[in-house]
This record gives sequence, C-alpha cells and structure tokens, in this order.
Amino acid sequence: MKKLSFEASIQELEEIVAKLENGEESLEESLKLFEKGTKLASSCYQTLEKAEQKITELSKLEEDSQEANR
Repeated sequence: MKKLSFEASIQELEEIVAKLENGEESLEESLKLFEKGTKLASSCYQTLEKAEQKITELSKLEEDSQEANR
C-alpha cells in the first residue's frame, strides 16, 4: 500500500466504511476492504500520535522559553 497523506487516508477510510455499511460487496471483497481499512486506520492513528507528540514538544519548549524570560 502506497503512503497516502493523512487527509487522503481519512477520505479512503470513509469510502471503505460506506461500502461496508452498504452491504452489497461479496464476503471476499468485504474482507479485503476491512483489511485495507484496518491498515488505513492504524496509519492515521500513528500520524495523529506523532502530531500530538510534536505539539507536546513545542508546547514544552514554549513553556520553558517563557520561564527563562521571567
């Protein structure tokens, strides 16, 4: 699976969910979609975790900078 942007991954995940909710796919196709959706969800979660860590780091740096200026 090629690396998609976070936004593209979310969009594809939404499309997969819609197809699965529709219930018109064969069992085999549903399993493939579910597997792909699971991978996309995991990738999105990892991206969000990294963003959260970066925000925490930046917030800490800003906090430390403000304390040093007091």
